[in-house]
Amino acid sequence: MGSMEENQAPSDSYSAGCDVIESNWDEVVETFDDMNLREALLRGIYAYGFEKPSLIQQRAIVPCIKGLDVIAQAQSGTGKTATFSIAILQKLDVALKECQALVLAPTRELAQQIQKVVLALGDYMEAHCHACIGGTNVRDDRVRLSQGVHTIVGTPGRVHDMINRGYLKTNYIKLFVLDEADEMLSRGFKDQIYNVFRCMPENIQVLLLSATMPKDVFDVTTRFMRDPVKILVKKEELTLEGIKQFYIQVEREEWKLDTLSDLYETLTITQAVIFCNTRRKVDWLTDKMLERDFTVSAMHGDMDQKERDVIMKEFRTGSSRVLITTDLLARGIDVQQVSLVINYDLPTNRENYIHRIGRGGRFGRKGVAINFITQDDIRTLQDIEQFYNTVVDEMPMNVADLI
Repeated sequence: MGSMEENQAPSDSYSAGCDVIESNWDEVVETFDDMNLREALLRGIYAYGFEKPSLIQQRAIVPCIKGLDVIAQAQSGTGKTATFSIAILQKLDVALKECQALVLAPTRELAQQIQKVVLALGDYMEAHCHACIGGTNVRDDRVRLSQGVHTIVGTPGRVHDMINRGYLKTNYIKLFVLDEADEMLSRGFKDQIYNVFRCMPENIQVLLLSATMPKDVFDVTTRFMRDPVKILVKKEELTLEGIKQFYIQVEREEWKLDTLSDLYETLTITQAVIFCNTRRKVDWLTDKMLERDFTVSAMHGDMDQKERDVIMKEFRTGSSRVLITTDLLARGIDVQQVSLVINYDLPTNRENYIHRIGRGGRFGRKGVAINFITQDDIRTLQDIEQFYNTVVDEMPMNVADLI
């Protein structure tokens, strides 16, 4: 298929993020009870802490369960993962120890995050879900797959490898999910996604979830999908609700460090994530904070998988309270206790703003976001305010009371 690469959209279509699908499905189901879900799955949903479906869940779960191809355009933090996880679990034949659903995701962290959601929601069904991700032992994957798993979540490279080696049999797969499709394509996974898709059974159902709809994503939808249901969840309905957003004007880049040090006591009241724009900056800031005797942990894509897992585990359990990281992980972190996010650097791509701060206030939880702003950032911040139709205020003195 020589045509794949010629269609490569210029990379700026990702930052623009202006391409929007038109919804063609308006059926809304306002409670999980009305979705005709199996009893054990319903128990799992309520045990997980969901009470009422989010906007995307009210619209997309039912067509997914009906077996239709679905494109859902919605930002991070709107409940996409649970949308397709619930559909997968509803459609599984648990007695059949074969892979029946395959989910592709752009990063290892996101794949593990999805696996956790599937396992938690499917807890009462005894549904087995395995994450096939790079940086782990292929032999472990082989052993796990030979024991039989119902759902595989993975990154495109490793999943393609598993299929090629014959460890992952595709003949029982009935549901193929592409999560964060825009991210996967911007990371250059296009060929691997196409190669994985070619191995799928003829009548496969495809679900595609994406925050933006650049040309590359659109190409995928026209190639893989049959008469898809299209569901758009608008920006205004996102999780910036309930998140108080502030900025601190910093005259010089060098002064951000002192500002952060002054805030440290406030950070550790809860758990905080601090975002920097580069891996080098993450390492630099971590060293500087440690020099000043502040306890922080750091994570970015240069670290090996084991190291990343340990750090995430410490943060999830609360033994580490301040995590410094890059955008790579903005989508993979969903820690219940995070109610404070600091943008040490303002994201260069405004789409990432919601991925970073949309964490704290998921499903109506409260949160605070603090943006460090130099003179150069003022335009970018105004652009973000306009784009998300939101207001970022100057930070008050009593910020600790708000968290």
